[in-house]
Amino acid sequence: MSTFKALVVTKPDTGYACNFAEFDERDLMDGDVTVRVTHSTVNYKDGLAITGKGPVVRRFPMIPGVDFAGEVIASSSKDWDPGDHVILNGWGVGETHLGGYAERARVKGEWLVRVPYGMTHAQAMAIGTAGYTAMLSLMALEAHAITPARGPVLVTGAAGGVGSTAVALLARAGYTVIASTGRPEEGDYLKNLGASEVIDRAELTGPLRPLGKERFAGAVDTVGSLTLANVLSQIKYGGAVAACGLAGGSDLPSSVMPFILRGVSLLGIDSVQCPQVVRQEAWRRLANELDRDKLDAMTSSIPFDEVRETAASILEGKVRGRVVVEIG
Repeated sequence: MSTFKALVVTKPDTGYACNFAEFDERDLMDGDVTVRVTHSTVNYKDGLAITGKGPVVRRFPMIPGVDFAGEVIASSSKDWDPGDHVILNGWGVGETHLGGYAERARVKGEWLVRVPYGMTHAQAMAIGTAGYTAMLSLMALEAHAITPARGPVLVTGAAGGVGSTAVALLARAGYTVIASTGRPEEGDYLKNLGASEVIDRAELTGPLRPLGKERFAGAVDTVGSLTLANVLSQIKYGGAVAACGLAGGSDLPSSVMPFILRGVSLLGIDSVQCPQVVRQEAWRRLANELDRDKLDAMTSSIPFDEVRETAASILEGKVRGRVVVEIG
């Protein structure tokens, strides 16, 4: 096909706009692998890109979508052949390089990961950047020797995509998981994923104390800002927090007290530029360790035409778990 359906962000004189269009394949950006995209997903960052409520898109026109799964249809890369099934997460796709909300994508071969054996494209996108980030967070806590025996691990924003997957992964690994959410109606959902206890996010958004009661051996924080500051103040001696989100803000109104008096570590989790060897290990572990029934329980699917409405909903905190976008 010379043209294909794509969601395109533009910035004309009248302002930011995001609409479906027929896109010419000749206008795809440089890359040595062309993929027929079958599925994508909706992450918080995608919500910001589609609505224009965050500075995600940095060139125009842009096809948003930081994730995709599909089949290679053309390749000059030594690593990929037509017919290979691939995943892409990050690398600036959907931000500076045309992204996954389209029936075709052209990217660099070194950005791709092979779809694990036995996993469908839809399952790969049910995991997506959110699930991959959750696994990177677990791996970071493990590398810091935060074992199940050291005590409970907190997950903030637990009903969201990263949070839901983190709850399931941590519980499967044997941790006692405390899930924090602002949606108390999701308590049963989170306990079914493996949470031992569900707490109201209000417990972590009150006035900040430099040091609070030691409650958690570790944490996966998807919220940032005052929530992250409160979490840090309640981490046990020698514990660690994997920080991977900023749904509540990018600031950190904390103090050095948890770091210098309790030896707490703040572990930054980056999914965009993560080295290929780490990506491959994360996806290997996701294929082996993420319960597929729990993945199904946290996942819903939408047609391509509904991605804009879902992007607005995810920013409003109305989306539970993961959303797969069926593209082609």
